[in-house]
Amino acid sequence: MTLPGIVFAALMIIFSPANALGQEVKAPQFELRDINGRTVRLSKYRGKVVLINFWATWCPPCRVEMPDLIRLQREHGKEGLQIIGITYPPERKARVQRFARNLNVNYPIILGTHQLKASFSSEEALPLTIVIDRDGRVSDIISGILLREEFDEKIKPLLMQKEGEKRNAKSNH
Repeated sequence: MTLPGIVFAALMIIFSPANALGQEVKAPQFELRDINGRTVRLSKYRGKVVLINFWATWCPPCRVEMPDLIRLQREHGKEGLQIIGITYPPERKARVQRFARNLNVNYPIILGTHQLKASFSSEEALPLTIVIDRDGRVSDIISGILLREEFDEKIKPLLMQKEGEKRNAKSNH
């Protein structure tokens, strides 16, 4: 393995959701305005299972995934699920507003920045979903479309737990 490859592998262990010690890392906090001008603070959702979904209006897989995210928010919001959509790379606000309005998006949409995205992951794939447990820890990172099986396996168990409760099964991501 080359030196850059070794450095990359070491950084992936340090900054992965479950670090080398097997402990999940706290999610980076942010406070930004959504496309409707409301302030969105990640800390406000402590006690909920949060899916931060990085997406783009021009991304075909993102466009396919969004109706499912809208449905998941509607079906599981009362159980403590909160989805936050973050555009990446940055897009024009008017375009994002029009897109969200046409789909009747029922969760906050934030215009993302390179810094915000980098604070969660260096992965460039879209869509990219960061799963945050009720205690504010990054539980998993899902690259590509969130499949129903992944939701059932990785997110539903988090919805059934109370804040502060340890998970029995570790993700194999």
